[in-house]
Parts: sequence; C-alpha cells; structure tokens
Amino acid sequence: MNISMYQASAPRFANTLKNLSVILDKAKAHAVAKKIDEQVLTSARLSPDMFALARQVQIACDTAKGAVARLAGVDIPAYEDTEKTFDELKERIAKTLAFIATLKAAQIDGTEDKEIVLKLQGKDVPSKGMQYLLGRAWPNFYFHVTTAYNILRHNGVELGKGDFIGTP
Repeated sequence: MNISMYQASAPRFANTLKNLSVILDKAKAHAVAKKIDEQVLTSARLSPDMFALARQVQIACDTAKGAVARLAGVDIPAYEDTEKTFDELKERIAKTLAFIATLKAAQIDGTEDKEIVLKLQGKDVPSKGMQYLLGRAWPNFYFHVTTAYNILRHNGVELGKGDFIGTP
C-alpha cells in the first residue's frame, strides 16, 4: 500500500498542531496554578540565540500552511506575527487548521514530482514535492514544535511524550 502526498502532509500537520494546542492548554493551566504571567512562558527561550516560544508556534503554523499550500498550488495565507498569549497562539493554530481543512486530497496527491521553489537567503532553492515535504517541510515543522515543547518542559510544565505524540 502506498501513502499519498495528501496523507503524508495535511492530516499529519493537523494532528501535530492539535497536539500543540493541547500542550498550550497545559502550559496556560501551569501558569495559572503557579501564578506565573503567561508571557513569561510565551517569551521563554532555550538559548539566547533561539526564538521564543511564541515564535516557535508561529513558525510551526507557517511551515504547515506553507507546505500544504505549495503542494496544492494555492496562495499561502498571511498571518500577522503578533501573538503574545496562549489564547492568541491557539487562535493561530486554529486558523492554520481551518486552512488545512479547506484542501482536498485531489489538490495534493500526485505532487511528488511537482517543482517547489523556495526563496532561502535570497536564492531560489528548487526541489521536487516529495523532497520538499520530507526533506524540508517536515524537519522544519518538527524542529519548531519540538522546541516549543522543550521550552515548556524546561520551564516546569508537566508534559510527556504522550502529549507530543497524542493520538496519531
């Protein structure tokens, strides 16, 4: 049995974003229980030269919506990067999930060899659809979701592997 480009993209991004939303719920509950200003957590970093939690969530959403849009050949929705609270970050995830839900399998399936061109550091970087999805979009997406998870764990939010994986 083969896995389709749609199955390998839209539902997988959506599932992990839903898990991230639940993780943010737990972070908000932790902040309330410990009487921590939630912006202390949303602005937390693992290292001074890394992005803060809020930016990690924004980039995860951007990567997911960008990947499925590029594969489907539709415009990528633009979101302002203004989120500072858990509720605002959850709204961004919800918008991203709503966009992903608009795309159908027929728009993405068969894009394994579709030419995808990214502008990286001022240069056009071409790749085929499968290479782009598996070699760039997925690693970038998981890097930022994992970093968001790790920032929260580092700051005492009680999370485990099950929160990250959820119900695939």
